[in-house]
Amino acid sequence: MRIAKIEDLHCNAGWRDFSFLKITTDDGLVGWSEFMENFGAEGLSGTIGRLGERLIGMDPRPVEKIIAFLHGLTRQTPYGINQQAIAAIENALVDIKAKALGIPVYELLGGPVRDRLRLYWSHCGTWRVSFADRIKAWTGFDPIRSLADVERAGAEVAARGFKGLKTNIMLFDGPTPRIHMPGFNGPGWPELNIDRPLVDALTAELEAFRKGAGPGVGLHLDLNFNFKTEGYIRLAQALEPFDLVWLEIDSYDPAALATIRRSARTRIASCESLYGRRQFRPYLEQQAVDVAIIDVAWNGILESAKIAAMADAYEVNVAPHNFNGHLSSLMSAHLCAAIPNFRVMEIDIEDVPWKDDLVSKPPVIEAGELLLPTGPGWGVEVNEDVIRAHPPARPVKWTK
Repeated sequence: MRIAKIEDLHCNAGWRDFSFLKITTDDGLVGWSEFMENFGAEGLSGTIGRLGERLIGMDPRPVEKIIAFLHGLTRQTPYGINQQAIAAIENALVDIKAKALGIPVYELLGGPVRDRLRLYWSHCGTWRVSFADRIKAWTGFDPIRSLADVERAGAEVAARGFKGLKTNIMLFDGPTPRIHMPGFNGPGWPELNIDRPLVDALTAELEAFRKGAGPGVGLHLDLNFNFKTEGYIRLAQALEPFDLVWLEIDSYDPAALATIRRSARTRIASCESLYGRRQFRPYLEQQAVDVAIIDVAWNGILESAKIAAMADAYEVNVAPHNFNGHLSSLMSAHLCAAIPNFRVMEIDIEDVPWKDDLVSKPPVIEAGELLLPTGPGWGVEVNEDVIRAHPPARPVKWTK
């Protein structure tokens, strides 16, 4: 068995594009992975293609050997886009290997610890604020324009059987509601300051979510890269009464994050933007997080399992960073099924209707839990006809 062809495919998904890597062997076996090029990784498809060219003619099954080879090629420019490209290749090769053996990917990781995975509804309301004029056409969900709409969104989560939701900072201080996102060049960049009105607005938002969702739905809040250490501490202290499942913070300073964690009773989750065990290690050594978040699409499932094992040695549970399509959700699900220290799994619900059609069998969700697939590889195939029926909105095409 040899690698014969590597292709990338892309389709529109409303406010973003879904991207897939397809690796085909000379005997017709196909391995799939999903990656994300739209959020700070422009050029990723090209990097995947250039690295993938070096693999044509190789046996795809010794995955660790191939990944070590790719890390050697990129030794002086690690992490970032190079790592995301290697991870996309790794995940597709793992799919091939599992299919060749006739087993699910999680069996390569030692077999499942659990067959049902607790989910939380991610970006709850976020897109309904950001794209209020288009969200109904894209997803069927009503836009959010007021705190009453926030309360209604919380009630929808509970009605669908989910036991958790995660949201971002919504501001209703002008003629048009907006998501507060200065860390990604929004208003307030680059100072990233915090003030009393923002604290009050966030408190009102969470009160509305709690009123709508009820006491049985855990609240997660994602602050991303939107503040400096001072702002994170202030919010962690102000939000203590909500008993959040976690306050999610992105920080490249493990000591600062550890300071934030010690400053309040609010639980802290972080690390979704990190790559590999070497970047995760200081956060665990400094006890900077209650939950470590791992992106399987960016790290690769084999490296993600190693990160999870390292976190377990520090008594830290992990959760996947997962806001892409269904294939990405299944990639994360195989990791979550096989590791002992699983916390909860992220999934986006407010999405385009053709998301289900992009895979041969969309993930099955019952009572807010994802049921583990049982087929070989990831358990699904990607529908290329549906991809072609929804061409990407951005120029992310690479072909060999």
